[in-house]
Amino acid sequence: QVQLVESGGGLVQPGGSLRLSCAASGSIFSIYAMGWHRQAPGKQRELVAVITSGGSTTYPDSVKGRFTISRDNAENTVYLQMSSLKPEDTAVYYCNANGALRGGVVFDFWGQGTQVTVSS
Repeated sequence: QVQLVESGGGLVQPGGSLRLSCAASGSIFSIYAMGWHRQAPGKQRELVAVITSGGSTTYPDSVKGRFTISRDNAENTVYLQMSSLKPEDTAVYYCNANGALRGGVVFDFWGQGTQVTVSS
């Protein structure tokens, strides 16, 4: 019922930049928040950034000052601008959205993930 389409992953050198995009579609009445998580092999999935429909943002210390999340509420799209990338940023990045469908059902869906590799 809700689909998240991610794009923008790829290979980048340390210190480089990359921008991820995620568009949500479906019978959506309201999105409360959208965000990005990442998971590296052998590690647990961790929060990267989250933004509410009202514009509030949250970042962990590991990416604060380097990553910026933004959104286009009209298009139910969220972006993650990543700069000063480090090898430890290498992971599969997953888009997440939660909110309410038009029928009033609360949802919390995930995208399929996009690979980000930071390497020289």
